[in-house]
Amino acid sequence: MVEIKAPQFPESIADGEVAVWHVAVGEAVRRDQVLVDIETDKVVLEVVAPLDGMLTVIHKAEGDTVLAEEVLGEFEAGEVSVAAPEDAGSAAVAPVVQASTDEAPSAETIASPAAKKMADENKIDVTRIEGTGKGGRVTKEDILKAVAQLEGQKGKTASTTMPGLPSAVDDERIERRVPMTRLRASIARRLVEAQQTAAMLTTFNEIDMQAIMDLRARYKDDFAKFHNGTKLGFMSFFIRASVEALKRFPAVNASIDGSDIVYHGYQDIGVAVGSPRGLVVPVIREADSLTIAELEDQVREFGKKAREGKLSIEDMTGGTFTISNGGTFGSLLSTPILNPPQTGILGMHKIQERPVAVNGEVVIRPMMYVALSYDHRLIDGQEAVRFLVTLKDFLEEPARILLDL
Repeated sequence: MVEIKAPQFPESIADGEVAVWHVAVGEAVRRDQVLVDIETDKVVLEVVAPLDGMLTVIHKAEGDTVLAEEVLGEFEAGEVSVAAPEDAGSAAVAPVVQASTDEAPSAETIASPAAKKMADENKIDVTRIEGTGKGGRVTKEDILKAVAQLEGQKGKTASTTMPGLPSAVDDERIERRVPMTRLRASIARRLVEAQQTAAMLTTFNEIDMQAIMDLRARYKDDFAKFHNGTKLGFMSFFIRASVEALKRFPAVNASIDGSDIVYHGYQDIGVAVGSPRGLVVPVIREADSLTIAELEDQVREFGKKAREGKLSIEDMTGGTFTISNGGTFGSLLSTPILNPPQTGILGMHKIQERPVAVNGEVVIRPMMYVALSYDHRLIDGQEAVRFLVTLKDFLEEPARILLDL
């Protein structure tokens, strides 16, 4: 027997929680196939099969707390063979383990044990739910979403809303209590901490996006062709403008450590990204040294990794300043909350055509409200306003960045 252990956690993480078992007891697996996900305060860590074989025992069920290198289950090594289908139209047979045990492997499952249990309790057919887990596996979160939609459709025929739900629901008022995931609890704790420990204040301005939009329209095709398909977006311009503004106002790029101020001689920009498990902030290192194309590639790669749950601890460690783009969801104006121990965060918003005065005439322009939340313990109001005005100048006249004006 081989022990399946939790990974060694970084120093900043004390423990984790078993999020989902991707393999059932008795199920045959290949080497390096994901067995279980361990959710920590920051990321989800994968534990893979060390060899071909079969999972024989699970010691830590979904929802259990685990420490670094704690035993999660037991595994028996053995040869895994896949039987060929009888004809081209038949389905492949599930892998079979040739091991020294008489225990037969179970049929291939499409849902985690916790998801199956919750589906049974709510009379939901898991075979008709579109899974968001690896390989299309149905997770507990998928069932929770299905249950929430079911409860929101009281008195209606649920078959018109989502496959897998019962055909009808009663008029009973339903409440359901579910525990927070570790990541969501960590987000909640840090947001409350930021508001309780920092003297947070927000200043606003608006940016005429016409110059950036004209630049994108003129060069987007050539840009994509020259940079192997990389698309020219808005975020890279905001990152570049923020880097230049941070050089001029170093306090916005600083952090508070006890009674000390730490001024960072580099710009590591955190980019807030939505993921199925919550908001995460991967960090673009040394953003000053990257080209517009390299910035776009990193933003795109972080977004992909966030959706797939593949962000690492290193991806989200550190950061001297954060940018959050609520405009992708339609937000017109908001006050972003600081990401401790950083002293500044920029909020981007929806681009909306509005009438503005230009050279004494009223014209329609694509305008964006921007917000800078800052720690008033370190940054004075005039400094925050000047930082945001500098950012506005860079974006309304992008040539200023190139000319270092």
